[in-house]
Amino acid sequence: MKFSEQWLRTWVNPALDSTELAEQLSMAGLEVDDITPVAESFSKVVVGEVVKCWQHPDADKLQVTEVDIGTEEPATIVCGAPNCRTGIKVAVATVGAVLPGDFKIKKAKLRGQPSLGMLCSSSELGLTDDHEGIIELPADAPVGMDYRKYLELDDVTLDVDLTPNRADCLGIRGIAREVGVLNKLAVTEPAMAPVSATTDSKRAVVLDAPAACPRYLGRVVENINIDAQSPLWLTERLRRSGVRSIDPVVDITNYVLLELGHPMHAFDQDKLQGAVHIRHGHKDEKLTLLDGNEVTLDGDVLVIADERQALAMAGIFGGEASGVTSSTKNVFLESAFFAPDAIAGRARRFGLHTDASHRYERGVDPQLQRTAMERATALLLEICGGEAGPIVEAAAEEYIPKPVTVTLREERLARVLGIRIENSEVTEILERLGFTVKANDAGWQVTVPTFRFDISIEEDLIEEVARIYGYHRIQASAPAARLQMIPRQERLIHATSFKRVLLDRGYQEAITYSFVDPKHQATLFGDIESLILPFPISVEMSAMRVSLWPGLLGAVAHNQKRQQQSLAFCETGLRFLPDSQAENGVRQQPMIGGVRAGKAFGEHWSDADRPVDFYDIKGDVEALLALTTDAKQFRFVAEQHPALHPGQSAAIYRGGARVGYIGAVHPQHEKKLGLNGRTFVFELELDAISQRPVPKAQPVSKYPMIRRDLALVVKEQHAAGEILAAIENIGVNHLVGLNLFDVYQGPGVAEGHRSLALSLTLQHAERTLEEQEINNAVAAIVEMLTSEFGATLRE
Repeated sequence: MKFSEQWLRTWVNPALDSTELAEQLSMAGLEVDDITPVAESFSKVVVGEVVKCWQHPDADKLQVTEVDIGTEEPATIVCGAPNCRTGIKVAVATVGAVLPGDFKIKKAKLRGQPSLGMLCSSSELGLTDDHEGIIELPADAPVGMDYRKYLELDDVTLDVDLTPNRADCLGIRGIAREVGVLNKLAVTEPAMAPVSATTDSKRAVVLDAPAACPRYLGRVVENINIDAQSPLWLTERLRRSGVRSIDPVVDITNYVLLELGHPMHAFDQDKLQGAVHIRHGHKDEKLTLLDGNEVTLDGDVLVIADERQALAMAGIFGGEASGVTSSTKNVFLESAFFAPDAIAGRARRFGLHTDASHRYERGVDPQLQRTAMERATALLLEICGGEAGPIVEAAAEEYIPKPVTVTLREERLARVLGIRIENSEVTEILERLGFTVKANDAGWQVTVPTFRFDISIEEDLIEEVARIYGYHRIQASAPAARLQMIPRQERLIHATSFKRVLLDRGYQEAITYSFVDPKHQATLFGDIESLILPFPISVEMSAMRVSLWPGLLGAVAHNQKRQQQSLAFCETGLRFLPDSQAENGVRQQPMIGGVRAGKAFGEHWSDADRPVDFYDIKGDVEALLALTTDAKQFRFVAEQHPALHPGQSAAIYRGGARVGYIGAVHPQHEKKLGLNGRTFVFELELDAISQRPVPKAQPVSKYPMIRRDLALVVKEQHAAGEILAAIENIGVNHLVGLNLFDVYQGPGVAEGHRSLALSLTLQHAERTLEEQEINNAVAAIVEMLTSEFGATLRE
C-alpha cells in the first residue's frame, strides 16, 4: 500500500517526522518498506502563463512564446511542445534553474531566437514518464509561485507492506485510524454526505449467488462530461500512490479505492441490457476483459452480468463490452461486498492481480458499500457533472458477516504477555481501536467492528493490546521450563541416520517442493493419479508429488545445465497419494530417495574416468539397509517401472512387501526431463526400513572357524541371490558365514550355465567341530541345491 504522507496528514497529523512515523507504523505491525520523495530535486521552477505564442520563423516544429512568470517583463522562451498555446498556465524553469539530472537552465538562442528558460513536461521534472507535452496547470494557479510550493512537492510516499490479515489498512482511512490510535489523536474524515437523487433512472439488481455476493449496490449517473479533466489534487494523490491518471471516471473509482480501501467499478449504462445479475459463470462462457484478453469462465468464477452476457469478473476485472469509453454519457456505478472465498485464487488462475482482487480476497468492510457509493457519486458530480439516480441495493442479510464478540481474560492476557497492564489502559486501548468493550469478572467482553474481520479469537485481542501498548514497553523475561528426557525406542532408526550414511558416501541433501510439474510427474508415473491443487503457485507447481523423484531429477537437470559433472542428491520427505480410506482422502507417506548422475568419482590420475552405474547406487541402498541389522530380509527383484529402464530396474522387498524401487531413468524420459546422460535413482518407504531388531549380546566363540568352498554349475536363469537365500533358509547347523566370491562363464562350463563359487564358514560356540559334522552340513547344502536348482558340483 503506497500513499502520500501529506494526504494522510489531512486525516490525522501526529507530531512526528516521516522517519518517526514510519518507525511507529512498523512497530505496530504495519511494516514500512520504503520512504520515497514524491518528486526529484529541482529548483527555480515557477508557475507561468503563456501570454503570446507564435511560430518560430526558422523552424517548423518550434514556437516562440512570451510567458508571464510574475516579473516586470514576460520571459521569451522557445518551445517545441505541440500543446503550447496562448492562455495556458505552465511550469517554467527560469534561468539558473537546476532540473533532475543536474540539468542547468541558461540563457540560450534557438535558431536565432533568444530563450530565457524552458517550459517543462512532467518527465523533465522527474514526476512521471510523460513527455508528450508541457504541463498544463489549472486556470487558478498563481503566476510566479514556486512550482514545488504550489504542488506541495516536499512530500514523501510511504510504502507499507501489509500482512494478509490487515486488509483494513489497504486505504488511507485504515492507515489514519491506526495512526490516530497509536498517537491518541482524533481522525478527521472528509465530508461524505449522501447525494440526493435528481433523476428516477435506475437499474434492477438480482443476487443469483447471494452467498458469494450478499450485498450489491448500483447507481445510475446520467449526462456526465467524460472529457472533463480530473483536478490536479486528485491526479497528484493518485500519482503519489503509484496510480496513473486515465479518465475522470476511472480516476474517481481508483481514488475511492485508495481513500476508503473499497474497490468500485463503473459500467457504461447504455451498453447494459435489462437487470444486473451477480451469478457464477457458465461452463465455457467467454469474456473479453478491459485489457483485450479473452478468458474462459466456469461455474467457480463469480461474474457481473446483464440479461445478455457476462460483463465483468466480479471483484477482479471489468469487461471490454461494458467499459467506459470516450463516448460514454451515462454510467452505472457498482459498490459491492464479495465474500473473500468467492474471489480468492480466481485472479491468479487467469494470470491476473488487480488492486480490487488484492482487497476482496483479503476482505473488505461489509458495511462500507454505501459510504463508498456516496463518496464516488459526489466526486463524479463535482468533476464531470450529471444527474444521479437513486441507489438500488440488493442484500442477503443472512450471508453478510456480523460483528463477532470475543472474550478477553485478564489472567490470560498477563500470562501471554508476561506483564500485567492496568485494566483501565486495556479498556482504553480496545476502545481506541473501535471495539465495543464491556467489563466482566474475568476480563472483558469485546465486540469487534466489521472492518476488523481478522479478529476472531482471544489471542487476536492479546496481540492488539500488545502492539498498541508497545512491544518496546514489554520487558523481556526468560520462560520457565523444565527439561525432560524424551523416550526413544532403540529399535527405531531416525531418518537423520539414513541421511548421514548417504552424506558420508558423497551425497548432498536436497530440499525440493512438494508441488511438482504435472507433465513431468505424468511422464514418470503415468499410472498413478495425482492430486491437483485448485489454486497453485504456478502451472509448473500444480500437482502434489507422488514420489521424491520429480524434485530430485529437476535438481540434477538444473545442476547439469551449470556444468556440474558428478551429482548425488538425497532427500527425505512426504509423498501424497490419493486414498479414500485415509484422512481427507490423502495418504501422506514418508520416503527417502536419492539420485546419482555423471562420473562415479572426481577426476584423478589414479582412477579411471568411469560413469556411475547401477551397482554404485545399489551399494548406496545396501548401506542404508545395513542400518537395519536385518539386511537378509531385503531382496532386489527385477521388476519394471514406468519411470525406469526395463533392463536396469528392480523392486526392493522386505519379506513379501515391496518397499521401494531402484534403477536407471528410462532413456525416453531423459530429454523430457532435461537430463544429460544416464541417471540412477532409488526410493524407499521410511516406515519399512526404520525398524531393526534390538541387539542381543552373544558370547564370541573361542573355537576355530572352518571354511569349505563349493563350485556349483547352475542354469543362468537362477539368480545367485536365490541360491544364497535358499542355503540360509535350510538352517544348516553352525553355518556362520556364506559368501559368493566368484562367477564364471566360459570354456569348461556348458552354454546357458554358469559357475558360482561359494565359501561356507562353520563354527561352534562351545567346541571344535568334528569332520563328520562339517561333511554332513556341506552334503545337506549340495543335496538341496541339486534338488531345487538342478545344480551340480563343478569338476
